[in-house]
Amino acid sequence: MKVLLNDGLEKEGLKLFQDAGIETDTQKRDPTKLITDINEFDALIVRSATKVTKEIIEAGAKGKLKIIGRAGVGYDNINVAVASEQGIVVKSAPYGSTNAVAELTIGLMIAISRKTPQAHQSLKAGIWKKKSLEGTELAYKTLGILGCGRIGQKLADIAHRGFDMEIIGYDIKPCLESGIKFVSKEEVFKKADYISVHTPGGKEASITEKELASMKKTAYLINTSRGSNIDEQALYTALKEGKIAGAALDVYVDEPKIEGADFKSKLKDLDNVVLSSHLGASTVEAQRETSTEIAKVVSGYLLGGDFINAVNAGESIELEEIPVHTLFIHHRDVPGVFANIDKVLADCDINIRANYSRQIGKGYAISVYVLHKKVGSDIIKKLKAVPNVCNVQV
Repeated sequence: MKVLLNDGLEKEGLKLFQDAGIETDTQKRDPTKLITDINEFDALIVRSATKVTKEIIEAGAKGKLKIIGRAGVGYDNINVAVASEQGIVVKSAPYGSTNAVAELTIGLMIAISRKTPQAHQSLKAGIWKKKSLEGTELAYKTLGILGCGRIGQKLADIAHRGFDMEIIGYDIKPCLESGIKFVSKEEVFKKADYISVHTPGGKEASITEKELASMKKTAYLINTSRGSNIDEQALYTALKEGKIAGAALDVYVDEPKIEGADFKSKLKDLDNVVLSSHLGASTVEAQRETSTEIAKVVSGYLLGGDFINAVNAGESIELEEIPVHTLFIHHRDVPGVFANIDKVLADCDINIRANYSRQIGKGYAISVYVLHKKVGSDIIKKLKAVPNVCNVQV
């Protein structure tokens, strides 16, 4: 097995692949070279730098490519639709950066509230400012969270425990055990003193002039998710005209891809905004955790067919939301048994969703079949007649 790590990987992740007996290649390839070479690899792992296009995926599918991994949360740089068409699983590593992003969000909230970046810039210029930089406190304020998944819940925990903030939130699938009070999206914008965005990016902004107009004049907007979530022109206008108190952003619609490149956003000209350069997952700890997570889930698929963290296939059969039935078969652990069992089920027009099998005792195995149709007594009788089958149960 060979894995191409086109954007590199931390040593902890590399060691996991090595321990699993999987060969790694960390040589960076440009798009043209990637199309030429990808058919030699069983897996491709990227960060945000490499764009995995239709051409790359189709070239890989003609060769050995079985899985594409994104060492991070978002996977909008991977053409997931084409990967699905080509039978290639796409996985992400969403857990490694959870704490890092939540902590940065708190940091940005404090920075925009207490105007520490402005104080820093002023002092670096040799100018003492104090009265003009009076700020506000987070304690006892209301934090509204849009998107209450892993990061949203971690942020809620820090904000509530550390700052006694009241937490309200909106999510398509509310997690009632999170401690967040779930309300409508409109109520979040109307009531929150701070609104933090943690939703996946879409083609159209979910926060527009309408949403910004419904915020308190004293409220702050924080975005550490995706730049496309906010209409930047509408935000610029709202900030410039004082319709909201301020904004703290880590992500943007148009982000430079090269270190040292120009940042051209009009937002940088405003005083009531704090900006950081997509630093959400940029911690030593997050990079280490992400590298080990993606190494585990990719090797788990290659070596054992594990679908955990898959974004274009159900992690478990339950997530497919299709009724299934289990069938338990005790049999000798010899070649040909599965083929004969499968033939009986196929002849009876029964689709096998999954088959889990483990050795049990010397020379025997127990296999659990997950089926899309219930097995009746007549089929059980046929299965028991299969050579080397010891027992069949439902």
